Amino acid sequence: MTDFPQKARAAEAAMRAVFDATPLMRNDHLSGLHGADIWLKREDLTPVRSYKIRGAFNAMRKVLDADPSQDVFVCASAGNHAQGVAWNCRHFGTRGVIFMPVTTPQQKIDKTRMFGGDHVEVRLVGDYFDQTLAAAQDHCAEVGAHFLSPFDDEDVIEGQASVAVEMLAQMDGAPDVVILPVGGGGLSAGVLSYFRDVSPETEFWFVEPEGGASLTAALAAGAPVTLPKVDTFVDGASVARIGARTFARLSGVPRERVLLAPEDRICVTILSVLNVEGIVLEPAGALAVDVLEALRPQIAGKRVVCVTSGGNFDFERLPEVKERAQRFAGLKKYFLLRLPQRPGALRDFLDMLGPDDDIARFEYLKKSARNFGTVLIGIETKDAAAFPALFAKMDAAGFAYRDITSDETVAEFVL
Repeated sequence: MTDFPQKARAAEAAMRAVFDATPLMRNDHLSGLHGADIWLKREDLTPVRSYKIRGAFNAMRKVLDADPSQDVFVCASAGNHAQGVAWNCRHFGTRGVIFMPVTTPQQKIDKTRMFGGDHVEVRLVGDYFDQTLAAAQDHCAEVGAHFLSPFDDEDVIEGQASVAVEMLAQMDGAPDVVILPVGGGGLSAGVLSYFRDVSPETEFWFVEPEGGASLTAALAAGAPVTLPKVDTFVDGASVARIGARTFARLSGVPRERVLLAPEDRICVTILSVLNVEGIVLEPAGALAVDVLEALRPQIAGKRVVCVTSGGNFDFERLPEVKERAQRFAGLKKYFLLRLPQRPGALRDFLDMLGPDDDIARFEYLKKSARNFGTVLIGIETKDAAAFPALFAKMDAAGFAYRDITSDETVAEFVL
């Protein structure tokens, strides 16, 4: 056994001065739905509503133990890491300079300032995170501050492993399966490393957003690689390049144990957990729950822990989440309809709609005096089977149309 478990337990014990252990809660609904004994490790219930407070605390604690004169910490973050650093700056009585992109939502900026109070300064620099990160690192070099990485730091990894320490202390025996979200890899590297030593028989599954699969790419290449494009919808886990230190701990993970979660499907999970359980999860926090259905045969009858890693959800995003969930479930579609310019043509189309079909968007795109005009139509329904029936009627009537629901290029300009 390595000394990692002892370090993780020391980190967990020390952070009790900052916040209580997060609950490990059995979920009856998910257990019944998936035929397993499913528990949620509620990292969305830390003081900053994510596990990021753990790694920041442990890294700052160890730096200050080694050098009490170090009183300035710097980070670059647009979200949870910034809030964790801010909270701990106030706890330790140190100064923090937090660099955030200019494009960061105001809600996240305000929360970071609220958690840090007079101990933090927020600097908005750069339109993109790479610019923000460069500015933060340049500032560290100029003033001799300590840079706090969000994940690629051994002390941060050690701090995130406290999730596993609590998990085992809260259960009667080790879980059969643990499902972890993956972004930069700090949480997954820490929890996996702890279990490898203390409960090697526990099975692991890892989940990445489909648009930010940095671990999948690294496993395929045998080393961290930079993704050419990242979908930032799952902002808490959409990382272009997994950390070198975190990948060193995850490099032995079988590729088939890493699952990809489509962003639109994650929206379905967010709404389901909110509506059924009253639990608010951010997109990254919903990753572990999102793959339960796909893993149903593998987890049947087993005791499973899903780590819900964060709950910093901006409710201004709720309409977008609902929209994406409906599209994934096949309950909402957009299409371009070529409508003949004659009296009664629109009525002919409307008569094809079923009793549960609602028009959510109608925009006439005709730009000149032609025999046909184009209409952008959005339809919502209660049963996905309604759309094949509608399209069959349209085909039979000779209406020309194009389904653009999944056409990202067209949708970017017209939706």
